[in-house]
Amino acid sequence: MSAPSVGQRCLVIVGATGMVGGYALRYALDHPAVERVTAIGRRKLGISHSKLDEVVHRDFADCSALAEALSGRDAAIFCLGTYTGSVSDAELRKITVDYTVEFARVLHSGSPDAAFSFLSGSGADPTGRSRMAFARYKGEAEKTLLAIGFPRVYIFRPAYIYPVEPRKEPNLSYRLLRAIYPAFRVLFPNQVIPADELGRAMVGVAVLGTVESEARIFENRDIRAMVE
Repeated sequence: MSAPSVGQRCLVIVGATGMVGGYALRYALDHPAVERVTAIGRRKLGISHSKLDEVVHRDFADCSALAEALSGRDAAIFCLGTYTGSVSDAELRKITVDYTVEFARVLHSGSPDAAFSFLSGSGADPTGRSRMAFARYKGEAEKTLLAIGFPRVYIFRPAYIYPVEPRKEPNLSYRLLRAIYPAFRVLFPNQVIPADELGRAMVGVAVLGTVESEARIFENRDIRAMVE
């Protein structure tokens, strides 16, 4: 792997085979401030690029094998996740909390000064009191990430993420939202964000390269303001 040029960044993107992570990857590869991108996922991307290094890692319950790939990175964009209802509650917590925390632990060991951009969700509840499992687990992951010790943590809480490119929707609710999106966007602009704009925002803050320590939570309204 070639060393980055002065002022340029080495990024890690997790979940680049997913909707938001895929756009984050595209934007990172095109970004002039990014020298290298390491994409880590459970299956192959099927693309090649002069900036891209790809690592297939199937078990995020144990990320120790990623220690070398995560050493000396400037920032991580973590988009790994799943839809509520598509897996059991136990699996949802494992993917949302355990996988995130395990990855962050190994990243921090090898790249203690890295920035961390995390794809959370609207309504995430770090207090653990929410009746919604998704909100509790995203909140738990947020709380743990903030305590690990990264100098810069950026938590993104989008509402409805509009899939810019047609896809097979995971459930009826998403099919309905896609159908009414044009009207929904006009009536409730702060409750929607296109997937490509979200990916761009997550990469954008990660590559700023500021030395100040900060923890920021971006609600849907904030994310829209970042890309307008």
